[in-house]
Amino acid sequence: MIDENWQAYLQDRHNADLEDLLDFIRIPSVSARPDHMPEVRRAAGWVVNRMKIAGISDAEILETDAHPVVFGSWMSAGPGKPTVMIYGHFDVQPAEPFDLWTTPPFEPEVRDGRVYGRGATDDKGNMLAPILAVEAMLKTTGSLPVNVKFLFEGQEEIGSPDMPKFVERYADRLACDMIFSADGLQWAPDQPQLVEALKGIIAFEIILRGPKSDQHSGLHGGGIANPAMGLAQLLASMKSLDGVVTIDGFYDDVIALTDDDRSEIARVPYDETAYLAESGATETFGEPNYSTRERLWARPTLDVNGLTSGWQGDGGKTVLPAEARAKLTCRLVAAQQPGKILDAIRAHVVKHCPTGLSAEVRRNSSWGDPFSVPPGHVSTEIAAEVLELVYGKKPFRTRLGGSISVMTTLQKATGVHATMFGFAHADENLHAPDEFYRVEAFERAKLAYGLLLERVAKAYSLLVYMSAA
Repeated sequence: MIDENWQAYLQDRHNADLEDLLDFIRIPSVSARPDHMPEVRRAAGWVVNRMKIAGISDAEILETDAHPVVFGSWMSAGPGKPTVMIYGHFDVQPAEPFDLWTTPPFEPEVRDGRVYGRGATDDKGNMLAPILAVEAMLKTTGSLPVNVKFLFEGQEEIGSPDMPKFVERYADRLACDMIFSADGLQWAPDQPQLVEALKGIIAFEIILRGPKSDQHSGLHGGGIANPAMGLAQLLASMKSLDGVVTIDGFYDDVIALTDDDRSEIARVPYDETAYLAESGATETFGEPNYSTRERLWARPTLDVNGLTSGWQGDGGKTVLPAEARAKLTCRLVAAQQPGKILDAIRAHVVKHCPTGLSAEVRRNSSWGDPFSVPPGHVSTEIAAEVLELVYGKKPFRTRLGGSISVMTTLQKATGVHATMFGFAHADENLHAPDEFYRVEAFERAKLAYGLLLERVAKAYSLLVYMSAA
């Protein structure tokens, strides 16, 4: 039986919950900036305090070598009750360029049913929602139908570099029966989705060095190797003109798409005109013999994220640069291993480094294995049932090209497959100016998490009954 008192409590708290979210967003918890470390810690303290107000008294900050983690739990559901763990993150992306924001990124406001501010949708609105759902249940019924643990990190936006060690250290405290991630997307405001796979990621930098300092291009051009030209040649050697990665061994562990896989992907509506309009590109591009959706969701990629060399100021300066740098990422699919791919990249760079230059491949912080949930997994099916209740429609079954590296870390440590259960939308300017979160999505997220805990309790009661029969 569903207790509706907590739902009425959420409705009554609508304005207060919105004010809490605005207060949370005001903290500039940018994990990529060393000078913002105190703000990331302040955000952690805010989360602990809000959890305690909600009735989750066992909430605390746990340290890592970098940004902190917040852990909380409510474990009084009674004997034999399952334990659900909810994951999210309170760090945010840098907000620059500030001049492209309609209003300052850390002075949030509500306009036209949207909360604008850095971190509104990624991930502060989403991670606050389950706390508020739990609060509604505890304030109205004094209890929860299941045990609940919360794991909120402050370093997701820099690739969760300390989370593997953290999860290993606190594995006993993280033990649970189900994991749900509040960091995730719905398909559209009126259409839910269940994301059943994410890509892994490696981030790295290639540095080519030549002369000891920038040189006069008239005195030395044509006499010594140019690192900028050499880098262009090296990058061109890594990918064919039609988008196929040409690094030896890059595709070795990729599991080929089956006919069923391709049918499932094709079942999700795709509007190429709308897709191109979203990015501003004029045409699609990528590996031959795969649809755009297949390339986005189920094929590995290699992309240049940034290039630096020589004179970057206004006007011209006739130099032959001393070095050239490129920052790149690879997005990986199931069975690919980040370490093995980086080794293949290093071997390629050594083999193709132009004469007269030295090369270095430097690993950056973003690093994580691909993530997937087995078809028909119990937590995924419970989530599907809840989404259908909340939206009135069955969810699409999808994959995403993005990465949340901690998902596989948690899966390995707990032996539990995580289910994505976030309520952001791809059009909400994640990582971009004018990031926003729909107020409607915030309300749906709170309702969905309350229903989710009730459905988990119901499912486990049924399993216990069937096993005893």
